[in-house]
Amino acid sequence: MRAIRVFEFGGPEVLKLQSDVAVPIPKDHQVLIKVEACGVNPVDTYIRSGTHSVKPLLPYTPGFDVAGIIEAVGESVSAFKKGDRVFTTRTISGGYAEYALAADHTVYTLPEKLDFKQGAAIGIPYFTAYRALLHSACVKPGESVLVHGASGGVGIAACQIARAYGLKVLGTASTEEGQKIVLENGAHKVFNHKEANYIDKIKKSVGEKGVDVIIEMLANVNLSNDLDLLSHGGRVIVVGSRGPIEINPRDTMTKESSIKGVTLFSSTKEEFQQFAAALHAGMEIGRVRKQNAINEVMLFTLVSVAELELRSIENSVTLNVSNPDLYKANLKPEVKLPSIESDKAKTGLGIAHLNPGLSNSSTPRPS
Repeated sequence: MRAIRVFEFGGPEVLKLQSDVAVPIPKDHQVLIKVEACGVNPVDTYIRSGTHSVKPLLPYTPGFDVAGIIEAVGESVSAFKKGDRVFTTRTISGGYAEYALAADHTVYTLPEKLDFKQGAAIGIPYFTAYRALLHSACVKPGESVLVHGASGGVGIAACQIARAYGLKVLGTASTEEGQKIVLENGAHKVFNHKEANYIDKIKKSVGEKGVDVIIEMLANVNLSNDLDLLSHGGRVIVVGSRGPIEINPRDTMTKESSIKGVTLFSSTKEEFQQFAAALHAGMEIGRVRKQNAINEVMLFTLVSVAELELRSIENSVTLNVSNPDLYKANLKPEVKLPSIESDKAKTGLGIAHLNPGLSNSSTPRPS
């Protein structure tokens, strides 16, 4: 099969296409998935660069979130059979490939309402948002939540889930299109975090009480302002950070506020099952929803995944490894993607739709 392999940690140039990778064979409690779409998340780029605490043994194939069809099951697998439509929150063999191996407890039935591209966008974004809100922040209906960086994959998921749970939802985004999308996905109000006085606007909106919960995507920039925005007993949940920041601890003392980090893969098997059950129910009844419109479709070859990784730094994106002819009617003429050089690079056309989470999105901003 074809797969992207990483033989050394580094920039996108270390992603190498190989066309002779053996198809994995599922063992006990494992399933083999024919990959129809794979999510490309910021964490994939951090691991590939070697800057993440998770450092897989080399060589490896990146990619956690896939959606596809069960090709085979190992011994002791009773929940799935060949032909089932599924999505994952983790893979064993890597998702940037035509087939992926996964433990059966990390695989979930894909609702009929969702296609494979949407299925590949569920895993890390929606499970992380649910863990941040319900497990880490322990939100209560009627509380206020600020999603600081709401137009990305986790941000959109957080807006949808928070609104469904009865919270007052505030979000930030830096473009008009991004702000529109944040409002469409559950936020009551949205602010432009590129404006110099946007913090003052948030304070005016929430009043003296402050914000009960902040879901923070870029703590190394925003954490000090977050502490200033919090209510008494407020909580900052750090989902993302790209470096250090200096804060005044006294800001937490006067309000008895707290800062808590969240990592999805600290979740237990039982917690993952709880998250999946809640999200599945939300998708079935439309409280966690998709929008049918795809904002932009771009030409993709398997070796162009490097460009997708660059675009995923601020927004999760999804790549499709099947349906090679779909791009023809949708590709914008001015779009040109660089690809990793390979004599095998002429095959594997598909599409990469730039809509984080399950909703229509603005074009991700390269970092």
